[in-house]
Amino acid sequence: MPAFERTELNSARLHLRPLAATDAQSLFTVYSDPAVMRYWSSPPWTAMSEAEAHIAEELAGLAAGTGLALGIERTSDHQLIGTCQYHLFHEQSRRAEIGYGLAKSAWGQGFMHEALTMLIRHGFTALGLNRIEADIDPRNLSSARCLERLGFAKEGLLRERWIVAGEVSDSRLYGLLRRDWLAALGGQQ
Repeated sequence: MPAFERTELNSARLHLRPLAATDAQSLFTVYSDPAVMRYWSSPPWTAMSEAEAHIAEELAGLAAGTGLALGIERTSDHQLIGTCQYHLFHEQSRRAEIGYGLAKSAWGQGFMHEALTMLIRHGFTALGLNRIEADIDPRNLSSARCLERLGFAKEGLLRERWIVAGEVSDSRLYGLLRRDWLAALGGQQ
C-alpha cells in the first residue's frame, strides 16, 4: 500500500488528519476512559507513555503504508475527539480492517458516522479497497448500529476470542463490499 502521511479528509464538522506528537494528552484522555475502552481488545491506558507510544507506532505505519490512522478533530474547536483507522491491509485481496474510538463526551452526536463515512469513501475510492472488515464486541450495540447504518453486514461470530483484564469476550465480524457500497449510493461516489 502507498504511504499515507498526507491523508486528510474533511466534512462540515470534522477534520480527519494524521496524529501528531502534540495529540498525546487528548488521546490519553480518550483512551484512558474505562467507558470508551469497555469493549476494546485492551484495557484503558494508565500512563501518558502509552499515548506517546501509540502515536509513534501509528506514524511509523503511516510512513510505511501499513496503516492509516487518523485523528478525528472537531472543526468548531479543533479538539481531537477520537481516532479512526485502517489496519491489517491485505494488498492482493484489496481489503483492510477498520477501527475507531470516540471520546465519551462526543457520543450520540453523529461524529463517528460522519468520520467513518469519509474513511470508507476514501478506502473504496483513493485506496482501491474491495472489502472493509470490522471486528467488534457483540455487546457494543452502539458500534453495531453504527456499522449497520453504514451498510456493513454481520458475517460471523468468533466465540471467546479476546481475554482482556481477565474478562473473556466474543467478536462479531462485519464486512462491507465496494459493490454493495456503490449500489447503496446508486452508483454515485
